[in-house]
Amino acid sequence: MLIDQWQYELTIWIWSALACCAFILLMFVRAPYGRHERPGWGAKIPARSGWIIMESPSIIVITVFFGIAVSQWNYIDPIGVIFYVIWIAHYIHRTIIWPLRARIKGKSMPISIALFALLFNGVNSWINAEWIFSLHYPYPISWLYSPQFITGLVLYIIGMGINISSDNRLFELRNHGDKDYKIPRGGLFEWVSCPNYFGEILEWLGWAIATWSLAGLSFALWVIANLAPRARSNHQWYKENFSDYPKNRKKLIPGIW
Repeated sequence: MLIDQWQYELTIWIWSALACCAFILLMFVRAPYGRHERPGWGAKIPARSGWIIMESPSIIVITVFFGIAVSQWNYIDPIGVIFYVIWIAHYIHRTIIWPLRARIKGKSMPISIALFALLFNGVNSWINAEWIFSLHYPYPISWLYSPQFITGLVLYIIGMGINISSDNRLFELRNHGDKDYKIPRGGLFEWVSCPNYFGEILEWLGWAIATWSLAGLSFALWVIANLAPRARSNHQWYKENFSDYPKNRKKLIPGIW
């Protein structure tokens, strides 16, 4: 444990409050990367390198905490292993697989955005790793059969499936080297503009339920604070750039918003 528990809990409350502030800010300011890239945000770096660098703390931090926990084991802790595996599965995809598959050669992102994301991922990974592998370690074996763990794990798996399958549909739009944006079709894209974001939100809501922790809840809040405004911006961008964009397609949540 790096700090006292009261300091840890205070950090989470402050972190969660910052998520609410970020949500309000991002509803009015489009983060300047991807299709919303624009000048005026300072020096830039290649988008692929930026993605890998800024997401890497999410792998490194929790692996360090997991390694420390393993070194102290007298027996295999299945819940600790499961939490580590589902966390690392997402971030191997997000840190390595996604940027290597994405058609972002020649694109860039502001260094300021990459540095903010680097800081966010470092703090967020520490908050969750501190809870799982230190403050609340180990979870009792009976947690494997709890409604929270089972519900959260199922929700996480469903969300990850939606996230990855939606990313794959976006990759297919540029399989032949075409760099122009197109209207995504198929799957949940028939219902919402950003099913990949919807899937990722489900993932981390599942994580919050499975860990049953303020740490997990604060992460879910940050995911919503970032991706809900981003979905709104992407939806508006599609409508502005494609006159034939489906009028009944929602932004993020099928049939609702």
